[in-house]
Amino acid sequence: MTTLTTAPGDALGTSAARTRSAVLERQIRENPGRFRVLTGDRPTGRLHLGHYFGTLHNRVRLQDLGVELFVIIADYQVLTDRDVADDLTGHVEELVLDHLAIGVDPERSTVFTHSAVPALNQLLLPFLSLVSVAELNRNPTVKDEIAHSRQSAVSGLMFTYPVHQAADILFCKANLVPVGQDQLPHLEITRTVARRFNDRYGAVFPEPDALLSDAPLLLGTDGTKMSKSRGNAIALAADADETARLIKGAKTDSERHISYDPAGRPEVASLLLLAALCQGRAPEEVAADIGSAGAAALKRTVTESVNEYLAPIRSRRAEYARDRAYLRRVLREGNERARSVADATLAEVRTAMNSHY
Repeated sequence: MTTLTTAPGDALGTSAARTRSAVLERQIRENPGRFRVLTGDRPTGRLHLGHYFGTLHNRVRLQDLGVELFVIIADYQVLTDRDVADDLTGHVEELVLDHLAIGVDPERSTVFTHSAVPALNQLLLPFLSLVSVAELNRNPTVKDEIAHSRQSAVSGLMFTYPVHQAADILFCKANLVPVGQDQLPHLEITRTVARRFNDRYGAVFPEPDALLSDAPLLLGTDGTKMSKSRGNAIALAADADETARLIKGAKTDSERHISYDPAGRPEVASLLLLAALCQGRAPEEVAADIGSAGAAALKRTVTESVNEYLAPIRSRRAEYARDRAYLRRVLREGNERARSVADATLAEVRTAMNSHY
């Protein structure tokens, strides 16, 4: 795999990652079977439209192209910035429902929980030996997560979060990880761990590439970042009435003429972008249709667009929700597949490290 290089003034290697991602997209179309993707979420609440247009629909796209997809429900990582994991079982089931509803196929993709794969977590110790405290201290994503942590003190798990993610990625030898720009430092730690392990013990792991997407930035209904914890998001599980209520209360501005101006009118632009994504059109076209009809017409357009787009997803979700036994079977079978892969990888690691007794 090509190593990401950092251009001057580009501390996170974003330019190189974007160039590399364009090449990867071509390679995926030509030979999807050569790629294995690891992606996932922490089970801290219901997934929302920001998640869907940011990452979830891309997972289904990659699966449907023929890429092997591993989706981790990172239940242990809930504890990185929380004192307790409230209603963990419920949140895990909600994530499974969301993935099934959007089109993740458990016959073609592996959906599993972090805590159910012991061999994955055993990789954390040798991996930690390959990374210095100073390197973890410099990770800008960890710094940001610590700054926004709700804990009174930072846990060791939070500090080692990037190495934990390296174990998540490398246990299945994923060679492709869809990420946002803010996750590039985490992936660089993974690449560093893989490279150092291979140099020290022999070639076992690929150095996974980042697949950067032009994921749209959707603001929450209060004009800030859409987030589970801020109560400003439209969940995939929300019904039509709840969606209408949330959009009706969304922040806009006092200008009656509707225009797409992300810099000057971010809240209006975000609503236009949401409608456009649902309609498969450009936000400028949606704005032109509304014209001088004002914020009420904008919100009506967004509500209709979102509810129409989500209707089949909600229908499938409701159908799956009626069969909890099926959800448990999906997880059980996914956990078994992930354990088999992790056990094989751990055996390779022990052999490479001369600790296979």
